[in-house]
Amino acid sequence: MSVAYVPQASFLNPQPFKPTDNLSDGSDGLNPSLKSCLIEKYITQLGKNELLGEPYVKDYLNDQKRRNCRPNTIRCSFSALKLFLSYLKERGRTSLETITREDISGFIEHEQDRGMQPKTVYSRLRWLYAFVSYLVDQEVAHPDLLKRKMRVKVPEALPRAMDPEDVQQLLAVIAKPRDRAMILVLLRTAMRIGELLATRMSDLNLREKRITIMEAQKTRVGRVAYVSEDAYQALAVWLNQRDPAKENLFYGQGSQRLCYTAARVMFGKYLEKAGLAHKGYSLHCLRHTCATELLNAGMRLECLQQLLGHNSIEMTRRYARLTDNTRREEYFRAMAIIEKGEPYGHYRRHPELPPVLEETELLRPYH
Repeated sequence: MSVAYVPQASFLNPQPFKPTDNLSDGSDGLNPSLKSCLIEKYITQLGKNELLGEPYVKDYLNDQKRRNCRPNTIRCSFSALKLFLSYLKERGRTSLETITREDISGFIEHEQDRGMQPKTVYSRLRWLYAFVSYLVDQEVAHPDLLKRKMRVKVPEALPRAMDPEDVQQLLAVIAKPRDRAMILVLLRTAMRIGELLATRMSDLNLREKRITIMEAQKTRVGRVAYVSEDAYQALAVWLNQRDPAKENLFYGQGSQRLCYTAARVMFGKYLEKAGLAHKGYSLHCLRHTCATELLNAGMRLECLQQLLGHNSIEMTRRYARLTDNTRREEYFRAMAIIEKGEPYGHYRRHPELPPVLEETELLRPYH
């Protein structure tokens, strides 16, 4: 099949930064001036609210900038610190040098009392301890604050994948070439939505059916995503219609880049049209669906880990707990024998069941 499209030969001039810009979408974290403007805006907020520790917070955020942290990292750090400093103000604290473990413990309980989810409290505690560690290094806070760190138990939820019937139902109502290509690429490549929205035409190699992710959204490690045949066909239709002057593979009306909010609204409309709005699916469910289907099709965990861009294979192993055809088949095969109700006596093995590990396997020599 021939695909006619014009490759992008040059980059468009970037738009000047405005303090009101949404920094969580589309920022690559490489613009120092953007980060400096962001930090100044945050420090101004501390002054207006008369919160303590302004010089230390400013130094800490600038340290994050020097370490090339993303603007979103700086934003999350400041958000947690502002809440903590507001809590200290309510308790009448006047100096960061005097904070104690009880202050950190009280802040955790304060956030829990406000109805924050465990995952949110866990994240804010993590950002807070990073700041406390910085204060300890600067000999501002006492080192004992880092001993026996407080923990928040976070439930380890399974990834949410779409049912195969729901996937077909969703695809059946998507006719717009751009939207169909976006959904199918997410569903077949396991890319994060932020990674797809940041994809440029120069990152797409349609001939080799692959997309190069130069820097992963979360891990900042590059990887390659492969495009399936149905996603390839959808991309081919879209490429024949898209504006070749645009730099990004997908873009919004009158803009260079499609933002996350617009993509989420688009996905929600198709869910409603397909009668699936009540199931609570999100764009990230498409990534989970792809990973689950690849695993059930026989892909090794180590290979799936690379495709997903996980730093740890334990992250990938969650999909094995979500659904595993091998485990499912073993369960129902064993249950069919049990349901026969044939008497084999206590602790006797059915001849069709596999034997338990032999003693020689259980007591392997220690080297």
